[in-house]
This record gives sequence, structure tokens and C-alpha cells, in this order.
Amino acid sequence: MASLSDANNAATPLPLARTPLFEHAVALKARMTAFSGWEMPVQYVGIAQEHQAVRQQAGMFDISHMGKFVLKGHQVIEQLQRLVPSDLARLQPGAAQYTVLLTPEAGIVDDLIVYYQGEDAAGQPTVVLIVNAGTTLKDKTWLTEHLDLDQVDFQDLSTEKALIAVQGPQAIACLQSVVEADLSAVKPFGHLVAPVLGQLGFLARTGYTGEDGFEVMVDAAAGVELWRSLLAAGVTPCGLGCRDTLRLEAAMALYGQDIDEATTPLEAGLGWLVHLDTKGDFIGRSVLEQQKQAGVQRRLVGLRMAGRNIARHGYPVVHEGQMVGEVTSGSWSPTLEQAIALAYVPVALSKVGQQLNVEIRGKLYSGQVVKRPFYRRQASL
Repeated sequence: MASLSDANNAATPLPLARTPLFEHAVALKARMTAFSGWEMPVQYVGIAQEHQAVRQQAGMFDISHMGKFVLKGHQVIEQLQRLVPSDLARLQPGAAQYTVLLTPEAGIVDDLIVYYQGEDAAGQPTVVLIVNAGTTLKDKTWLTEHLDLDQVDFQDLSTEKALIAVQGPQAIACLQSVVEADLSAVKPFGHLVAPVLGQLGFLARTGYTGEDGFEVMVDAAAGVELWRSLLAAGVTPCGLGCRDTLRLEAAMALYGQDIDEATTPLEAGLGWLVHLDTKGDFIGRSVLEQQKQAGVQRRLVGLRMAGRNIARHGYPVVHEGQMVGEVTSGSWSPTLEQAIALAYVPVALSKVGQQLNVEIRGKLYSGQVVKRPFYRRQASL
């Protein structure tokens, strides 16, 4: 997703778009901000409290601002195969793949999730794509320019649908009461279409917090009803602020900060989604093959800072008096009670245990390269 800080600093055209849940955020006295052209809640009762609600109980996020595309056609998987480094041919109906769109230089146009639904009632293979809010128009342009639209029907449902993420240890139990399907039977990164409060919805066991849960896409009116029902059930409304601290603890990439068109998946530690051995040609393949063979020059690493010194986006990383890299994301971790960060550094300085410094307001503060993710939830019994 796009950077919160970049969105605030950019000249955002007015009026800002509003999701179907905007009035409910206002009614709950959420603090609002401009974000990727949308007016979105940063927090309701407080970032730390909302963060802990997701880690310990259940929280819900209005993510209706994200891009939502539906692609149909007998060649839809084959068409998408040429645009991503992941092997989509292995997807079975009801499964999904986190992946990236690439430039010819293997830079990341955006990260997204591809949900393969199998064939619809008319026998058309169907794919749902969820993309970042700040890159929705860019992604739509990229996709429509590189897909054969005589073979693939492209639908943009970005402004038509509500999208709500319900995350946390109690998320599935809270959501189950309004869904007419056994959610516990859905595997991680699985998805299905099922009645939600009596109306068909798209439910995916995915998320951006490091916790279990579902993302639910429904019509706008149904989204309002679902939000009200979950609120009545005690699910905590959460804003963009804790969404950022949660995803950072889980070391999930933020588009526009940790990854962009100047970074490749191999540099960003996303080599697990590059399937060179099992698929044919795709945009950016030759560059990734060269990087795989020669090795990358830099790598995205996790840093644990000493004390309460927070390394923010853009701060220099210093080693032996020389600037060697830059922080891409940084925050205080409410769960770990530590300052954590992500940064690109030379491969020689990327090993776990490496001591580095970060320049914060003109002074150097020590940090150590640690294993990612910073936080990993315990598997349920």
C-alpha cells in the first residue's frame, strides 16, 4: 500500500474520495487524514490500543479504498503469467498468490494478491486482483496495456465495493456469526464466495497484520451492515496508524517505501515469489536471472534499535563513518516494546547480528540486523 507519510506530503486533489464507511468513522470520532486521494481514519481511540486489539482479540479495518479488479476469460491465467514472476498456473480454484507486477528492469510496479476463483457460471475462468489504493490507476493502466483485452474481460470494481479486513485471534469467531459458510475450513490464502448477512460476499483468508483473519468484499450497503454488526459484536475499529505498526512488526512490505520501481523482488527479500524454474518468460525475467546468478548488491534487512531511538523513513544507515544505506520504514513496536526498522544495506552488511548505526537528527544511534519478521504469531492448536 502507498506510504502514509508520502500521501500526507503530496498535493492531494480535492475533493477527497470517501468510502461507504466514511460516515461511520466520523460518528466514532476517528481522526481522519488524506491518504492516496481518500479521506481515511488514522485512528479511533489510539494507535497502541487498536494495535493490541488486533494482536490479542479482533480488530477491523475499512480498506475499501484499495483497488479491486475482476478478470475473466479462458486465457486469463496465461495472460497474467507474462506480467508476474510467480507461477500462477499452479493455482487451484479457491487459492491465491501474493506477487508483484514488474517493469522490464524487474522494478516493482506494485505488489498485489491474485485470487483464482475457477470457472464462473458461464464457464469463464475468473481472477480477483486486490491492489494498493495509491497505485490503482497506475495498475489498471499497466494491466490493460499488457493484457489482450480481446481474450480477457477487465472489470474495475474499486469504487463499487466495500472491503473490510477483520484480523486477530478472535477474528474468525466474530465473523463466523454473520457468514453462512465454515470459515475454519478455509486454508490460509484460501478464499470463497458465501452469504454474508444474507448477501453474497467474497471472503479471503488474507491480511496485512501478521494475524489470522479475513478480508471481506461486499456491495457498499452490505459493507455498512457488516461494519455495524461487527461493531456490535465488540470488534475494535482500527485505522491506518496501527495498520502500519502491525504490518511493520510482521515485516510486510509497504509499497512506495520498502518496495518500488527502483527495487527488485530479490533485493527486497521476496525471492520466494520468483519462480524461475517452473514458468516461462515474463516481464523482467532476464534481469532477475542475472541477479540470481551474480547476486544482488543490496538487501532489505530488519533492524532492532537500541533504546527508544526510532529510525524513520529516509534516515541514513551508517557503518564506519560512511553512509551505506537508508531506512525505508521504522516505528516503535507496541508488541515487542522495541524500536524496529527496515533498511536497504549492502549484502556484506546484511547478516543477522551485524551492528550498524542510524543517523537520527544529526546523531548516530546503534542498531542490529535481526531476523525478519520481527513478530510471528503462534500457530493455533
